Amino acid sequence: IKKMTDLVAVWEVALSDGVHKIEFEHGTTSGKRVVYVDGKEEIRKEWMFKLVGRETFTVGASKTKAAINIDAVSGFAYEYTLEINGKSLKKHMENRLKTTNTWILTLGGTDYRVVLEKDTMDVWCNGQKMETAGEFVEDGTETHFSLGDHSCYIKAVSSGKRKEGIIHTLIVDDREIPEAVE
Repeated sequence: IKKMTDLVAVWEVALSDGVHKIEFEHGTTSGKRVVYVDGKEEIRKEWMFKLVGRETFTVGASKTKAAINIDAVSGFAYEYTLEINGKSLKKHMENRLKTTNTWILTLGGTDYRVVLEKDTMDVWCNGQKMETAGEFVEDGTETHFSLGDHSCYIKAVSSGKRKEGIIHTLIVDDREIPEAVE
């Protein structure tokens, strides 16, 4: 096991294909920069004369653009900020709350993380984009898919209020699953 002596920042980033861990090592004497995504080394630069700057890389199955900004705060103190798709991590997370729904459930001893991307109606489960079938029903739409031998669908119904928009509900084996907050 390698020892991360220069580990300066760790972030958890929720994307449709899962929650990814980003770790950053910064050697302020050598200028070394190492970026790990889910424990896998993505970038390694051993000798950098410029201690400030930016490292760009991708995260997850959909190759989401990410960047770490290295800024000098004072003297030998540095600040590290993570951007996802050009937005601060905070903005990215706020945006995800608006554009996705996430459900976490256990079926037959297996944990599932189901994510609906509202703009495309794509459904992701444990890192895989699911095969789905859409169907119009009396009060909205249903997007059908299966998890193992369990039949599932996400029901989209208008809230009747413009501010709230459409309400999405995950139904598994005729049971409603509460939405998770990540």
